[in-house]
Amino acid sequence: MFGELDLVEPSTVGLNHGRLKRVADYAKSYVDNDLMAGTDVLVSRHGKVALRESFGFADREAQRSVGPDTIWRIFSMTKPIVSVVVMQLVEEGKLRLQDSLSDFVPAFEKTEVFSGGTADRPETVPVKRPINIVDLLTHTAGLSYWFTNQHPVDEMYRKAELDKEREKLSLEELTDFLAEFPLRHQPGTRWSYSMATDVLGRVIEVIEERSLYEALGERVLNPLGMTDTSFQISDEKIERLAACYMPEEETLSPILLEKPEESSYRLSRWQSGGGGLLSTMHDYHQFCRMLVNGGELDGNRILDSSTLKKMMENHLPGKADMTDAGDPLYYKGFFDGVGFGLGFAVVQDPVKGHIQAREGEASWGGMASTVFWVDPVEEISCIFLTQLVPSGTHIKLRWDLRALVNQAIEE
Repeated sequence: MFGELDLVEPSTVGLNHGRLKRVADYAKSYVDNDLMAGTDVLVSRHGKVALRESFGFADREAQRSVGPDTIWRIFSMTKPIVSVVVMQLVEEGKLRLQDSLSDFVPAFEKTEVFSGGTADRPETVPVKRPINIVDLLTHTAGLSYWFTNQHPVDEMYRKAELDKEREKLSLEELTDFLAEFPLRHQPGTRWSYSMATDVLGRVIEVIEERSLYEALGERVLNPLGMTDTSFQISDEKIERLAACYMPEEETLSPILLEKPEESSYRLSRWQSGGGGLLSTMHDYHQFCRMLVNGGELDGNRILDSSTLKKMMENHLPGKADMTDAGDPLYYKGFFDGVGFGLGFAVVQDPVKGHIQAREGEASWGGMASTVFWVDPVEEISCIFLTQLVPSGTHIKLRWDLRALVNQAIEE
């Protein structure tokens, strides 16, 4: 027993014990080489944990080690959870993928598309068609993020200090504010990573007539037993929250960015569907178990298996990968052979990407260098947790981990 997770002998789930140890050694190397303060890694097959190892500190300054119940900022690993709730609403006939966003957020009726000029003096043209729900799920709506540096619209977000304003605004206020900015491109034409899932969180609130957290709780978190997953941390749990770090410019050694006791998650007003959840290894493993098991876990049906399968198919225009249909998020070629479904990146052509991944793997990561993926065919899931911002610092670990896990499969 490790915390609340029972470990099994890897050979009982078709994994080689010696080769699987390479995964733990890899996670440990980031701590040993002073690149991360602490790491936690889990590999599961058929819903059973074959490897769970943690290394280093959750809070280095307080000399508090990573523990079985450490609470982590999962940032954008929030997105798949919110996307699952959106698809529940689709299954219930409360929402359609073709529905216009403006049906739920009227402020987007007047949003136009950037066509030229600068961030200070943008030129715009009308949309050729409205943003619809599937555009938000696939990040093809034309929205953006303040931390990307690809387009004048990104600069407009920064000039408006969206990163600071979001903490002051309700989700309704923030979504209406986003509608005032032009789109990067016409809806449905390109992949551009964005605040689209935050907007989906507002759509959920409008349909459900309650807060996003209340909807997530009843629909996903409570049925899956994700009791430590929330947008805000209580005083009782603050000692379990990991500190957050950033890399020192020259050595990449982690330096403190946010102490647990000073965390914005203690008073956060904004329920960010795009990146606001805190979680634990146990909780996120419950979510992954559900995904691997076709949408059901321990008698609780979260999604129909056919819905989940559709979410893990590539929905980008012309079935293109993110390299051909999108703007580079990390470095050019990182997403070769990888498409995007309804809330997940999906491996479409491992040969094109020269990656040791398997077709059909669905994944995403978070800004603090966390990552997960599930392989519905091999029934494998892997979760890697740490707290180092930004995720691009050691981004190759996402593909390295795939290679290390997949090489351990025996049957």
